[in-house]
Formats: sequence, structure tokens, C-alpha cells
Amino acid sequence: MKSKNVWVVIPAYNEITTIAEVIRDVTASGYRVVVVDDASKDGTSIAAQQKGAAVVVHPVNLGQGAALQTGIDYALICNAEYIVTYDADGQHRVSDIAVLLAALNEHNADIALGSRFLGKAVDMHWSRRCLLRCSGWLSRMTTGLVLSDTQNGLRAITAQAARTIRIRQNRFAHALEIIAQISSHHLRYVEVPVTVVYTSYSRSKGQSVWSSLPIMADLFLGKLDKW
Repeated sequence: MKSKNVWVVIPAYNEITTIAEVIRDVTASGYRVVVVDDASKDGTSIAAQQKGAAVVVHPVNLGQGAALQTGIDYALICNAEYIVTYDADGQHRVSDIAVLLAALNEHNADIALGSRFLGKAVDMHWSRRCLLRCSGWLSRMTTGLVLSDTQNGLRAITAQAARTIRIRQNRFAHALEIIAQISSHHLRYVEVPVTVVYTSYSRSKGQSVWSSLPIMADLFLGKLDKW
């Protein structure tokens, strides 16, 4: 597939430390980039524009799920054939984008989900590993899908599937919402080994175990809206 048909969606909130390098790496590989600045206060959007990314700015902070949906909508308006979601904190490897896109074609899939547990998770804290395992169990209980990594921000989606999925959970729960919609819409999916590299910076930006517990409890008890 041609890289010009691929849009990489990067949700960002106060990512001035890493956003320029992340955009540089992605655009150097020939992909188009849209950064959704979720009401940052540190100049993230200016840095992204200077590196040549398209930028959409939320006037108020809505959360990563909302930023992803905004970026996906933008990419579809720009006639993207494939959309890749990509974190702004520098923990993904740009070389994995091509691997995900190849997997879509090889498996005739609608969505390719990156998995750090099938690939590599460098310097991941044990508490994060436990949280991700719990999330996988909850996903299995609520959707019936058995996945090794339900919270990976690196995904590749066909345009048709992107039009089918609508993200309504703005924050932590959006990743499980996507998986639930894969199940409910009977989308074809494949898990793909990728590398996630944890740094002190990316760890500071991530969801904490304690702040995740109330949301995970809601998911288990079925209090969140049905997907």
C-alpha cells in the first residue's frame, strides 16, 4: 500500500517534550500525520505545526478517546484508506506501522491491534503489567474476545472499519470500547507483535493503577453505557 493513503492519528496533551521527535520519525517514513491537541498549555500544537503535521485543537480537554475520534474523523475527511493510531509520548516504534499495515492485507483484516506481550515491552513496571492483564480479563468477560494486549495505543484500521467504530468513552475506557465494537460489529481483527519502550517520561504520562480501578470496576459491573 502507498504511504500517502495512510494517516497517522496522534492524540496529544502537553507533549512538548516528545511531539517534535515523534512527528519527525513518522513523517520521515512517508506517512501523513494529524495531531489532535487536547487543549495543551505547553505549545504542543505549535511544535506539531512546525514539524509539518496537520493539527486540530480541542478548545477544552476532553480526553484521549475524544482526541482519537477527532483525528479519525479528520483522516476520513482527507480520504485516508488506512488510519493508524499512535501515542505521542515516544513509546512506539515507527517501524511497527508497516508491520501492522502488512498484517491487515495478509489476514484480510479490518483492524490490526499492536501487542506488546506478543512483541516486546521494554522497562515495563510490574504494576503496569498487572493492570494490563486485568484489562485483558475484563475485555474477555465483556466481549468474548481473547486478546493479549487490550490497552495498546498502536493500531491500524481500514477506512471502512473506522467509519463503523465510534469512540464515545473519552478516557481510559476507550480502548476497551474499541474492542467491544470489534466484537459487536463482527470486524475481522489480528494481533501483531510490536515493541513498547517505557521511559520515565512515558511512565509519568500513563494511567496510574489506582486511578484506573474505579473505571475498571464500572466496566465489570456494567455501569458504563453499552457499546
